[in-house]
Amino acid sequence: MKPLVECVPNFSEGRDSGIVEAIAASIAASDGVHLAGMEMDADHNRSVITFMGSPEDAAAAAYEACKTARSLIDLRRHRGVHPRIGATDVLPFVPLSACSLSECISLARIVGRRIGQTLDIPVFFYGDASTDSRRGTLHAIRRGGFERLVREMGTDPDLSPDVGPDVVHVSAGATAVGVRDILVAFNVNLDTDDVHAAQAIAREIREKNDGLPGVRALGLLLPFKGRAQVSMNLTDYRKTDMAQAFRVVARLAEARGVGVLESELIGLAPRAAMGGAEPDELRIRPLEPSRYLEYHTSQFD
Repeated sequence: MKPLVECVPNFSEGRDSGIVEAIAASIAASDGVHLAGMEMDADHNRSVITFMGSPEDAAAAAYEACKTARSLIDLRRHRGVHPRIGATDVLPFVPLSACSLSECISLARIVGRRIGQTLDIPVFFYGDASTDSRRGTLHAIRRGGFERLVREMGTDPDLSPDVGPDVVHVSAGATAVGVRDILVAFNVNLDTDDVHAAQAIAREIREKNDGLPGVRALGLLLPFKGRAQVSMNLTDYRKTDMAQAFRVVARLAEARGVGVLESELIGLAPRAAMGGAEPDELRIRPLEPSRYLEYHTSQFD
């Protein structure tokens, strides 16, 4: 079995398809890389691109994607409901097969150093690649967003990057490079524009608030859709899958007199992450086979 790594960068552009397609093209042009998915969200003003390949090939493609995003995305003009610090906001590597966690950490740090040294973008390491336990989470790194980095980087020692310049890149911001396990990005849209209801539900279901195991959540208002959203990252779908998360959100929404309109999967997920539920139960569109991680990893067998 050959080593296989997944990379799921998030870019701060979800409205201009030409920019996102150019970034995807720079990835697809890298030898040995399989482009598995690309999604855009106008409200979040964010895109997620999923690709996989050998560690070396994935690293090369990740760098090219970051380089392309640097030339095309200007955070000074970016507005969206999702927190962000950079044009390439997060760059996570996920070991899939025949690649140890330590090998993936080394890979992430090599890519991060290259980005910092050649693209003049400050880089923070997060997740398993973190070098500082005080700021190993994305929440800690992204608190205050790009605007905080512009104001305080260079004067606040807590914002000193792991690699790269001590001054935020004028248009591309900074980038968080990390290593993590398989993550399922799962959103539930409520049948209301009451963002306070979504925020209250998000607070209640977060693992750190003694909510659902492995769940991180935000309550957001989607201005284009006119709906409130409970936006979740299921960091361990074995502990809390999509079905479990949906049922709890629906129950908490009902207790507030709010209905659930629909749910959505962002990126890929293992089949088991559905929790055995049918799409109708989760009010999600039937998922094409290509939305499952196994569909793509099987192509490397």
